[in-house]
Amino acid sequence: MVIDLDKCTGCGACSVACMSENNVGVLHDETDKIRSITWLRVYQIDNGKSFPDTEVAFIPRPCMHCQGGKAGTPGQAFFQEDPLLDSEAHPPCVSVCPATATDYDEETGIVSQIPTRCIGCRYCVAACPYHARYFNWYDVPWPKGTPRALSPFVSPRMRGVVEKCTFCYQRYQRARNKALVDGSEVGEMDYQTACTEACPSGAITFGQLQNPEHKVHKLISSEHTFRLLEKLHTDPKVYYMSKREWVRKMADNYVTRHKKLAQAAAGGGH
Repeated sequence: MVIDLDKCTGCGACSVACMSENNVGVLHDETDKIRSITWLRVYQIDNGKSFPDTEVAFIPRPCMHCQGGKAGTPGQAFFQEDPLLDSEAHPPCVSVCPATATDYDEETGIVSQIPTRCIGCRYCVAACPYHARYFNWYDVPWPKGTPRALSPFVSPRMRGVVEKCTFCYQRYQRARNKALVDGSEVGEMDYQTACTEACPSGAITFGQLQNPEHKVHKLISSEHTFRLLEKLHTDPKVYYMSKREWVRKMADNYVTRHKKLAQAAAGGGH
């Protein structure tokens, strides 16, 4: 997935489409953002300058679907430090799950989440550096009649389990089944996420990163493309684009380092 932050207006249509497609319910008190659930959350950032030099950007943040690099290489995952290991590193959440409720699919590159296996330990929530996982503290209240509007392809989750963005995996399953029946391959437009289709500004592009014919493969080669917290070497599947340098720098905790350096220079901190 490639998200152009210069096109994103922060409207939140992607979040609404995600909730509707994946049966994400609305709690009684949505003001409690610590316990509310939004698989695709939109964050607002700014360049820290006063008017009229203020600039604002919005960052939609789904699950990054990390791959984790190969141990002993520059792409190795941050949680694996043994250079003697010669196996593929897992995403942070997959490595800590004791119930194998989350797994990495080598074929699709998607990090799955199986609610019926989840024991609610929340290790994956703590391990995810992108805060992309949510724990169900409550049973979702479904008012009378609303269950009829749920998608039959996605199981609603129960209280006490973790859930997250799945890149609308159910859509891939339907597209793959149709391709098998037709004797063809899954095309680029046959499998698109709900957020991609709902974005009114066309900021989200989805496809197969390793397919040279897909648009996302061409976009990631741009000099304006970056990923969040790349220094962790989690190799996320979600890329971002922006021609603004300050946006690209903020993706890797640049602001925090900049402030610490400024404080140290002024003698106000170490």
